[in-house]
Order: sequence, then structure tokens, then C-alpha cells
Amino acid sequence: MERTATEVPPLVRGLTYEEMPVGQVFRTARRTVTETDLVNFVTWGGFTEPLFWDASHAAEGGYTGRLVPGGLTYCLAEGLVLQTNVLHGTGLAFLHMELTVRGPVYVGDTLYAVVETTGCRPSSKPGRGVVTSLITVRNQRDEEVLVYTPVRLIRGRDYRADGGQGASR
Repeated sequence: MERTATEVPPLVRGLTYEEMPVGQVFRTARRTVTETDLVNFVTWGGFTEPLFWDASHAAEGGYTGRLVPGGLTYCLAEGLVLQTNVLHGTGLAFLHMELTVRGPVYVGDTLYAVVETTGCRPSSKPGRGVVTSLITVRNQRDEEVLVYTPVRLIRGRDYRADGGQGASR
């Protein structure tokens, strides 16, 4: 029997905002930062600062290895969060965030993120909610290296792509 895409439920489905209560906490997988990650990010983003290109310059500043930009640390953490599939098909928009770098990250460090829901409320449009998280990025020694607080618009259980004006998806 042949079935259409709407008849077969997806194996991967993100959480609706109602499934993200305040206090919910989870941890992502871990990922080691490589020299290739650093070179690709610095080249792609134009981060031509000697701190990231010149190991002796970074050492003069007191750094003990190949220093990784905070922007790359943030991007890797967001990737780890997305790889959990918590937002797969339910995320609608990234609205705001605050970010604090707590410590250096070096090539060879292994990172993971701890995600805690700190706010969750319905939005002004039906079927959507605003979810705020505290995401703490830690290295292999469980040291906090970066903290950020994304605010996201997330689909609700009764989400309708047309905003409630017609057929639902």
C-alpha cells in the first residue's frame, strides 16, 4: 500500500512550545573543535585577527593554544542544540539573544551544551509560543566557556501555517 507524506508520521519531530516547560533541562552530544573548523570559520567569516591566525601572537596575550573565536564557539553550540532535533520542524524564528564569553576555547577542546528552558509563553498569534533558554557551553573539563540566552518563536500544538485563517498543515 502506497502512502503519502502526510499519512506517514516523521521519525524526527521537534518539540512544540507547550512541550518546553520552564525548568526543562537537557544536554547535547559532545564535539571536538578541530584545526579545520578554525581555519574554515576564520577564512569564511573574515576573522583575520592575529589572535586566530598567529599562535605566537596569541601566546603573547597569555593564551596557551590555537584560540577559537567566540563566534565559532557559539555556532558549534547552536549546531549541537539543533542536532538534538528539539526544534526540528517546530522552530519558526530566532528573535533575540544575549551572549557572554566566560573563557577561552582552543583547538582540541571538546564542547557540549546544557539547555534549560527559562521562559515559555504563548505569542500574540495563535499556535505559536515564545521560548527563552539558558544555554551553557562547557569544555571537556566541565568549565563554562560561553553562555547565551536565545529567545525563539516555536510552533504550538495547534499551529496553522496561515495564522488560523484556513486549512491547517
